[in-house]
Amino acid sequence: MTPVRRPRAVLVALACLLALAGCSSLSGTGDKGYISGEGVPVEVKAVDRGEPVELAGSDLEGDPVDLADLRGRPVVVNVWASWCPPCRVEQPDLNEAQAELGDKVDFVGLNIRDASRDNALAYVRNYDVPYPSLYSADGSALLPFSGTLTPKSIPSTVILDADGRIAASVNGRVPTTQTLISLVEKVLDE
Repeated sequence: MTPVRRPRAVLVALACLLALAGCSSLSGTGDKGYISGEGVPVEVKAVDRGEPVELAGSDLEGDPVDLADLRGRPVVVNVWASWCPPCRVEQPDLNEAQAELGDKVDFVGLNIRDASRDNALAYVRNYDVPYPSLYSADGSALLPFSGTLTPKSIPSTVILDADGRIAASVNGRVPTTQTLISLVEKVLDE
């Protein structure tokens, strides 16, 4: 092998190794291909909350969504993916909570890691999701949430206070409709 081919062969071998590693399952996921959280609610006292979350983008229909426009009342942000089994189980609870809470709170979905908008739109139609969802195939829309209670799993739910600051979070499926309603009502009572 000539000196020029040796580095090229090493690079090809390294690329193959990285590709195989990328196709392997995530540790601790039971080969599901995602990381599921514990579903335990965590709350942040108002005095300990960080800066408002700044996130804007297009929903699945291409319409603009900006969390800053929703300030003045709490916002429930649910992180989901169409291929996520716990998301499918959780969606009826989210729909029920949204219906019960009505216009006292806004709901916004955050679809991440779906390969196409079509898959996400099919999920929204199939589960009658009554609120807009931002589309972020690469998951970059999670970056503004880093800090106090960063969403670390799919699904995750973050409750923003009326000022847009993270007030509560559930990494994993929200245990019940009432759990979510109770978390939101605590923020409403502030």
